[in-house]
Amino acid sequence: MSNSTKPIIFIGYSPFLAVKSSRFFFILLVALFTIIATRAQTEVKLSGDYLNTSLKEVILKIESETAYQIYFIDEWVSNDSISVSFQNLELVDALNKILEETTLNYYVKEDEKRIFLLENTIVYDELPRGFFGREETSSNPNSVAVRTNAPPPTFYNENTRKTKRKYAVARVGKSDPNNLRETYNLKGRAINARTGEAVQDLAIRIKGSSIITVTNESGNYELELPAGYNVISVRAMGIAASEREVIMYNDGSLDLVLEEGLQQLDEVVVEADAAKNVEEAITGSEQIDSEESKNIPLVLGERDILQVAKALPGISSAGEGATGLNVRGGKTDQNLVLLDDAVIYNPQHFFGIFQALNPFTTKGVDIYKGAIPVEFGGRLSSVFDIRTKNGNVEEIAGEGSIGPVTGNLALELPLKKDHSSLVIGARGAYADWILRSLDDESLNNSNASFFDGIMKYHNKINDNNEVKATAYYSRDAFSITSDSLYNYSNRLFSTRWDHRFNEKTTGALVLGNSNYGFGIDFDGEANTDFNLDYSINETELKYKLRTILNDKNSLDYGISAKYYSVNPGSIQPDGNESNISPIFIDDEQAIEGALYLGDEIKLSDKLLVDLGVRYAFFAALGSGTQRTYQDGLPRNESTVQDTISYGGGEVIETYGGPEARVSARYLFTPDFSIKASFNNSYQFLHTLSNNTTVSPIDTWKLSDLNIKPQTGYQASLGLYKNFKENEYEVSLEGYYKLMDNVLDFKTGADLFLNENVETEVLQGDGKAYGVEFLLKKNKGRLNGWLGYTYSRSLYRFASEFSEERVNNGEFFPSNFDKPHDVSLIANYRFTRRYSVSANFVYQTGRPVTYPIGTFRFNNADFVAFSNRNEFRIPDFFRLDLGVNIEGNHKKQKLAHSFVTISVYNVLGRNNPYSVFFVTEDGEVKALQSSIFAIPIPSITYNFKF
Repeated sequence: MSNSTKPIIFIGYSPFLAVKSSRFFFILLVALFTIIATRAQTEVKLSGDYLNTSLKEVILKIESETAYQIYFIDEWVSNDSISVSFQNLELVDALNKILEETTLNYYVKEDEKRIFLLENTIVYDELPRGFFGREETSSNPNSVAVRTNAPPPTFYNENTRKTKRKYAVARVGKSDPNNLRETYNLKGRAINARTGEAVQDLAIRIKGSSIITVTNESGNYELELPAGYNVISVRAMGIAASEREVIMYNDGSLDLVLEEGLQQLDEVVVEADAAKNVEEAITGSEQIDSEESKNIPLVLGERDILQVAKALPGISSAGEGATGLNVRGGKTDQNLVLLDDAVIYNPQHFFGIFQALNPFTTKGVDIYKGAIPVEFGGRLSSVFDIRTKNGNVEEIAGEGSIGPVTGNLALELPLKKDHSSLVIGARGAYADWILRSLDDESLNNSNASFFDGIMKYHNKINDNNEVKATAYYSRDAFSITSDSLYNYSNRLFSTRWDHRFNEKTTGALVLGNSNYGFGIDFDGEANTDFNLDYSINETELKYKLRTILNDKNSLDYGISAKYYSVNPGSIQPDGNESNISPIFIDDEQAIEGALYLGDEIKLSDKLLVDLGVRYAFFAALGSGTQRTYQDGLPRNESTVQDTISYGGGEVIETYGGPEARVSARYLFTPDFSIKASFNNSYQFLHTLSNNTTVSPIDTWKLSDLNIKPQTGYQASLGLYKNFKENEYEVSLEGYYKLMDNVLDFKTGADLFLNENVETEVLQGDGKAYGVEFLLKKNKGRLNGWLGYTYSRSLYRFASEFSEERVNNGEFFPSNFDKPHDVSLIANYRFTRRYSVSANFVYQTGRPVTYPIGTFRFNNADFVAFSNRNEFRIPDFFRLDLGVNIEGNHKKQKLAHSFVTISVYNVLGRNNPYSVFFVTEDGEVKALQSSIFAIPIPSITYNFKF
C-alpha cells in the first residue's frame, strides 16, 4: 500500500454551497433593483408651459413633481416672473431652462435629494485643476494640462467693509463655469435720483487703482472690474460723492441712482470740468452750469448764462445793449443756438440786456467754438446747446426770484413718482422805469416789457426708453417813440425719444419746430398808419445714434432733415383812412439735410482722435421769381437779363458738400495735454442788417439763385494744463479761420421790404484769427477766472466795379473787430453764507466810419466819409461788484433763500453804445449814445423750496 497522498474529489450536490450562492444572488438582485429604481427616479422627465408665471410657483411645481426638496430664500424668487416652455427635459436641463434669464444658480446634493438655489454663485464639489497655481497633468492621453495665474478669490463678508454703507451691496452677473475670467465688464447708466435725468461727466473710479471712466451725455458708462469684491467711487458736478460695493460674478449692468450734493457744488464742478478740459479731444469747448451765474454781479441782478459766456475768451458782443454774440470773429448769425434741440433765433430780451431764458428752468449750456461735434451743422462759428432741467419726480419743488426789473418762478411737479414730471417756468418784466433813467432823451418817454414761458414734460418709461417734450414762447414789446410800437417773439416746440437698444447702442429721435417774427405798428398823426411784419419758421426731424464698438471706438452717426418757410416782410395799411399802399414780398421755402458719421478713436492711453464727416445739402424751392443778371456787369436794375418764375415746390438752386470734423488730443501727463482740430462748415442762412449792431428787426434770408451760402474753415491748436490737484486750470489756444461769401451791404443800401435784395448786398471774403488765454481757480475761498483774447476779424469785398468794392478791395475790420478783450470774474467766500463778487471787463473800442469832410456839388452840401470802419469808438471798460447772502441752512424750513446786492458799472463809466453824426447849421456833429452811464444798484431776492 502506497503512502502517497491523492486528491479527493466529491461529485454531487452540496447543501452549504447552495445556501451561500442563493444569498449572494439575492443581494445582487436587490442592489441592481435599487440602482435601476434610483436611475429611473433621477431621469424623471419634466414638461412645462409658463407665461408670466411667478418663479416661486414654478420652483414649487418642480419640487412637487420630483423626489427632491428645493431650498431658497423667498425674496430671490417672489418678485420675478418668467415665461418659459419645455418638453420632456431631465431635471438638470429643466432647471437650466427655468433659471436661464435670472441671476440664480443651483447645486444638487444627490445623495440627500436636495437642491439649493444660489444667488449669482456656484458651489464646487472639488477644487479646479491649477487652483494652487501649478501645472497639473494626467495619464489620460486626452486630458489637457491646465495652468492658471488667477489670483485667489476674494471672499466677502460684513467685516470686509471699512466704511459705512449707504447703498446695498450690488451683485452683478451670474457665475458661469464655462466663462470664468479674471475681469468682467460692468455697464450701466447714471441717474439723478431727484430729477430722473441722466448724469453726464460722472467720474467712476475703482477704489485703490487708477482705473477710471466717465459717463457720456446719455449717462451711460462701461468699466472693466476684477472678479469678486470691488469698491467704486463716483463724483460729478452737483452730485454727492459716494462709494458703491460691487461683487462681480460675470458681465452685467448696474444703474447708479445718485443723490444731489449741492453743498459740494463748487468743488464737484471743478473735478468734472478739469478732467474734461484736459482729456477730451474737442478744442474750444466750454460748459456753463446755470448755478455759475448765481454769484456773478450782472446788470440788475438777473442771472444770465449768456452774459457769463461773454466773459469767456473768444466770445463777445458788438457793444453794451447789442443783441447776439460774436464768437471768434464771426457774425451773430453764425451761431447755432439750441434750446432742447430746437433753434431759438433771438435768445435775448430788452436790446440784449437780458437773456430770454428762465434761469431756474435752465440747467446749463455746452458751447463749441472750435471743433464742432459732427452732429451739428448749418452755422460757421459756434454752437450753443442749451438744456433745460428735468422735473422732480418725487415731490413738488420750486424756485423763484423778485428783482427790480423781473419776477421769475419755476415749478417742478411730479406726475408719476420716480417716472414722470412737469416743469413750468414763467418770467415777466416791469422795465419802464429803466428807460426813463437812461442817458438818452429819446428814450425817457419810452416803455418796454417782455415775458417768456416754458413747459417741459419728462417721462422715464423704463430703463431703455425716455421721452422729453419742451414748449417755449417769449415776446418783447417796446415803444421808443410815441408813434411806433415794436414787437418780436420766439416760439418753439421739441420732443425727443431716447432709446437704449442694447448695452452698446443708444439712439434719439428728435422733432422740433421754431418760429421767430417781429412787427411794427405805426400810429402817426397823418394818414400813414400801417402794420409791418416778418417771420421765419423751420421744422426739423433728426435721428442720431451712438454705438460703443469696443474700448477704442465710439461711433456717432445720424441723419437730419429741415424745412424752412420765410415771410420776407409785408406792410399793410392800418385803418380805412390810411394812405399806405400794401406791399407783399413772395415767401421763401427751402429744405436742408445732412448725413453724418463720427468715430472717437482711442489709439493709446495718451492719443485720442475724433474723426467725422458730414454731408450737408440745401435746396431753395418755389414758388417765387428770381432774376438773372448779365455776366461781367454789376447787379443793378439796368443789368437785369431775365426774370424766372418757379412753381410751388420746384427747385430753384441747390448747394451742399462734405464737411470735415477732425480733432486730436495727446496727453503728455495726466494733467497736461495738447489738442488740435480742423473743421469746415456750410451756412445757408444770412441776416440782412445795415446797422452796426444787431437789432430785433434784422431779417433772415435764405440762399437762392443769386445769394450763395457762406462757407468757413477753421484750424485750432491749444495747450491745457491743471495744477495742484485741479485747483488751477490754464489753457492757451490759437485759431485761424477763413470764410467765403460773407454778406455785407452796399453804402446806402435799402434792405427791408426789397424784393430784389441781391442788388443791395455784397458777398466777399473774411478771415479771423486770435489767441485765447484762460486762468481759472476752482477751489478754495477765492475762485473765478481771468480771460484774455487777442483777435482780429477782417472782411474784403473786391470787385472790378466800384459800386461793389469796399475800401479799394482791401481787408478792413468788421463791425465787431475788437483786438483786445480782458475779463476777470472773482468770488470770495467768507463763510458758507456770505461772499463777495467782482466782474471786470475791458475791450478795445469797435470800428466806426467817421465823416472826414464836406463838399458842395450842384448847390448841395455833401459829407465825405472815411474808409469803412477806419476809426474806433473809445475803449470799453466796466467794473461790477456784488454781495451774496445765503439763507441759513436749516433743514426744516419753508424755503431756502438767497439775496444778491449788486452795483453794475460801479465807476459810472460812460461807455459809448454807438456814435452817430448829424448836420446842424452846416456843421457835422458827432453824438454818442450810452446805455448805462451811471452806477446801477439792484437787490434781488431768490428763494427755493
